Amino acid sequence: MSELKHYGTPRHSGRYPWGSGKNPQRNKNFLQRARDLEAQGLSSTEIAKAFNMSTTQYRAQHSIAVNEKRKEEQLKVQKLKDKGWSNMAISRELGIPESTIRNYLKPQQQERATATEKVADMLKNQVESKPYLDIGKGVNRQLGITDTQLKTAVAMLEQQGYKVTSFNVEQVTNPGKYTEIKVLTKDAESLGVTDKELYANIRKNQDKITSPGGIYFEDYGDVMKTVKPPVSISSDRVQIRYAEEGGVDKDGVIELRKGVPDISLGNDRYAQVRIAVDDSHYLKGMAMYSDKMPDGVDIIFNTNKHEGTDKMDVLKSMKNDPSNPFGAIVRQRDYIDADGNVKQSAINIVNDDTDWEKWSKNLSSQFLSKQSPVLAKQQLDKTYKEKEAEFKEICQLTNPTVKKKLLESFADDCDSAAVHLKAAAFPRQATHVILPINSLKDTECYAPNYNNGEEVVLIRYPHGGIFEIPRLTVNNTNKEGKSLLGNAAHAIGINSHVAAQLSGADFDGDTVVVIPTAGQKIKTSEPLRQLKNFDPKEAYPAYPGMPKVGPETGFHKGNEMGKTTNLVSDMTIKGANFDEISRAVKHTMVVIDAEKHNLNWRQSYIDNGIAALKEKYQGGKNNGASTLISKASAETRVPEYKELTNVNKMTPEQKERYFQGEKIRVPTGEMYEKTRVLKSGEVRTSLKPRLTKTTAMDYATNAYELSSGQRVENVYAEHANKLKALANSARKEYLTTPRLQMNPMRLRWVA
Repeated sequence: MSELKHYGTPRHSGRYPWGSGKNPQRNKNFLQRARDLEAQGLSSTEIAKAFNMSTTQYRAQHSIAVNEKRKEEQLKVQKLKDKGWSNMAISRELGIPESTIRNYLKPQQQERATATEKVADMLKNQVESKPYLDIGKGVNRQLGITDTQLKTAVAMLEQQGYKVTSFNVEQVTNPGKYTEIKVLTKDAESLGVTDKELYANIRKNQDKITSPGGIYFEDYGDVMKTVKPPVSISSDRVQIRYAEEGGVDKDGVIELRKGVPDISLGNDRYAQVRIAVDDSHYLKGMAMYSDKMPDGVDIIFNTNKHEGTDKMDVLKSMKNDPSNPFGAIVRQRDYIDADGNVKQSAINIVNDDTDWEKWSKNLSSQFLSKQSPVLAKQQLDKTYKEKEAEFKEICQLTNPTVKKKLLESFADDCDSAAVHLKAAAFPRQATHVILPINSLKDTECYAPNYNNGEEVVLIRYPHGGIFEIPRLTVNNTNKEGKSLLGNAAHAIGINSHVAAQLSGADFDGDTVVVIPTAGQKIKTSEPLRQLKNFDPKEAYPAYPGMPKVGPETGFHKGNEMGKTTNLVSDMTIKGANFDEISRAVKHTMVVIDAEKHNLNWRQSYIDNGIAALKEKYQGGKNNGASTLISKASAETRVPEYKELTNVNKMTPEQKERYFQGEKIRVPTGEMYEKTRVLKSGEVRTSLKPRLTKTTAMDYATNAYELSSGQRVENVYAEHANKLKALANSARKEYLTTPRLQMNPMRLRWVA
């Protein structure tokens, strides 16, 4: 018999989880019950399931409860201190350690107790002026707080009735892959709409989703600062190094004179920054120090633009938004001037080492599918074994409630993994920002995180093929690298020729995945000769009078990038020659910069014969993805269906499949009237089946249905089917795991 002390069903306060709101007693009870479960040996994940919460919800609720408890204790301590009590006397009275009493009385500790509330209040104020507020991945770093603090603050607002909506959008530079967007709004009722209408409005107006602006925090939330208008430097202090002068070799780098306080990077050697100039423009790129600065100049901005271009045309124009003039969330800096006064720096930081170290380390199918099937299988098998071990661990749990919750979540994770097809990282693989060290050879890199003399390869997304993978030897004795980057934590130095091989990367913050090659058979090749010196901006400039490239003129970057990168993947998998692939890659390079530089992407489509390539490798000029790799996470529309879970409504065959863990999907049969007006003015109405969106892999019962038969596709199909089978096993285990029943006489849960 399995037992768990009875805590009843998760309590509720109105429509919110038990323990929500600002009732200190509820929070104390929540903490006590959490401690009791911890004493029984349950992990945080298991406790969350016992409270009928996700792990994220539990951590947020726990943080809320701890904050409330701390505030309550601090209030009691301060009241007794105001009455003249000694710290020791307060400790005896309240049962709190004397060291904690001392901490509670420190101003910074009192500040810390309300740090999360400050974040919540800031978000609440932001929603007043920015009704669709981005609270997704990366926002916490932009605000200078921890991910847990942001989630806790959001949970506080949810308890007050605010609404969090999430959905996935396709990544522009990694088509076929999706990023989750999380949006904070007022609740639907206060906005005068239904939840369904609110969701539809947000999806329809994604351009109106804005990040929190005007606020950032120091010391992870202890000190909240209002973003001040940026300090602007004079353009007289800035020199432009044009392409003909060598700027193209360091395109995007902002070189700083050492020892100048208002543009100092502090203890950092490099950072992605914004610097305001003449109160109207700004510099955007990677800032690093230079040992060679001409007299009278404090900043050199390197560009690929040509001599004769006006200095201010090289810079970006500031946006008409006082709280976000750079179009990006920044962290501002202060410095001490020669007179000892605190002044605001001209440096505004977008990313530094604390940001790059947190990037994902999984291997995308966009890269691995272009390698040998043997290597792909090796990394996919590692991924599966990790999942399989996790499943076995869950199955060994003895508490049925916790076990069922974890099995349910695990099955969903496996289904998602089958769609996105990410593989385990290689040993010591990491993401690094690239910086120019042009004294390095084309076969070298400066990478202090790796051993001098060892070999590494670099991968940049979007990834066209093995011809875009530089194979380099680490040279950490390079004098320029040691001087400029030192022991760089998350940067790698390369020369401009290597950057060009990385699908035309520049140095304004572009990143690469660095993989040591020892023991790994990673395929690479020489750069394609057809791509040498190819510059999409030079090859396809706008013709006189050409309409501005953008959605209003029929250009949707995400869609076009998806089409071209899927084409490159399909061509590579199906064995296209390098001449053909170079045409598709050229078009991809034009598309990715078309909107930014107003390029004639339609002419590129014609010149590079993209229609013919689609005919040959995708079966038609209007066809899309043709291999499992590009199809798996592609959106598809199918007749609307529902999942059956009520066995009483299932056929015998459906029941048998259901108890084997399969999802039982049945069409709803719903139809809708489609009306169209003919040129003659006649109105015609027809019945059409209602469709729903899903992904091709999620809907497929057998991953091989998506394969065109290529060997590497079959490796991925096998992996996806194994993940789907593991998901079914988890659902089957869920169904056979008994529910807990309460024995009211003993107030114990019994199986």
